[in-house]
Amino acid sequence: MTALKPLVLPFRGERYASPSLDRVLAPPYDVISPDARKGLAARDPHNIVHLILPEAAVTEEKYAHAARLLGEWRKAGVLAEDPGPSVYVVAQDYTLPSGEHRTRVGMLAAVSAEPYDTRRIKPHEKTHSGPKADRLALLKETKTGLESIFLLAPDSDRGLTKALLDITKAKSAAEGALDGVAHRLWVVTGKAGEQLAERASAGALYIADGHHRYETAVAYAKENPKADRVMAFIVSAHDPGLVVLPTHRVIYGAGRDVSHLIEQWKLWFDVTPSGNVTDVVGHLAKAGASHPACFVALPKDGYTMVLRSNAPLNDVPGLGTSPALRSLDVAVIEPLVVKQILGAGTSTPTLTYTPDAKAALDAVKNGHAAASVLLNPTKVSQVVAVADAGEVMPQKSTYFVPKVPSGLVLKP
Repeated sequence: MTALKPLVLPFRGERYASPSLDRVLAPPYDVISPDARKGLAARDPHNIVHLILPEAAVTEEKYAHAARLLGEWRKAGVLAEDPGPSVYVVAQDYTLPSGEHRTRVGMLAAVSAEPYDTRRIKPHEKTHSGPKADRLALLKETKTGLESIFLLAPDSDRGLTKALLDITKAKSAAEGALDGVAHRLWVVTGKAGEQLAERASAGALYIADGHHRYETAVAYAKENPKADRVMAFIVSAHDPGLVVLPTHRVIYGAGRDVSHLIEQWKLWFDVTPSGNVTDVVGHLAKAGASHPACFVALPKDGYTMVLRSNAPLNDVPGLGTSPALRSLDVAVIEPLVVKQILGAGTSTPTLTYTPDAKAALDAVKNGHAAASVLLNPTKVSQVVAVADAGEVMPQKSTYFVPKVPSGLVLKP
């Protein structure tokens, strides 16, 4: 039996020559709107968005355009490779919607791009072919990892957490702000970098974000065996700055009468009228402390719904059988509540998502939406449990904040 290669290694990264990154960073490609792309592109001719979302008159030519541009930047000295293999520690200072300030610390390293069958990299969601084809075409032309994926390390002994925090006590090598988040970067070489990689390799790693990019890297590695590593931002599951926000559902559509569903919901949930609840988020957190729960906001009223212990979940289609999945709020609420509301009217509904509870409630209060379904955030431990069970979560189950920006480091 062939021994598996090390899961995490330092790599020789390529970075912007300037230590000031304010003008060149961009969010991940899949969260950039057309208008946002225009703004980022206008910010600086060397903003990373020119590479991760290239534009050309003919779609097929945009990937070649990105490769040419990358070559020009290298020749002009805009980008430069580091002298040797490194691990790149990144601290992200940000503010939660509640006003609380947090710092999340992780490390950029080279992770083995291997099939999920090895169970060393574990997913929690399904992917679609379109985004993977797009990213693979870009990777083939540029031969460079332009963006990272986001992984969670179990870090049971908290050793990785401590080691990363120790690095941040020194002066950073580069800094840059993006969308209200301040980023600081340290380059860790030699034995110190190797030790960080070893700590991150102590157990399986879990994909928090970037399933498409990881699977793209695996496909590319099959064609190019020497390119068997993908750049990943690895964060300890116990990092105090690691936060998952809820993803509330907002449903639009005229003529959507939900009142008749309330009696139906009582088969599965303990249903309580909202009464004089003012802090819906705090109220929902308490109500759902031990069971899946949600808050349904309607134009004239609202209801707190907590799953009953004896709810007949075996009758729910597509729910899955693992305890890990059945303990997940969104996995239960999606089929029993959200889909029922979507089908309750005569018009074609529209479903949107937001981590902002006030925005979700205001959409109904102002008469713009037919209903909003508020959820508690998915716990990191639940993400790990679902992945360990080999299950996948419903769409929009997790919203890790902040996003990992593009442009900190590139991986040729």
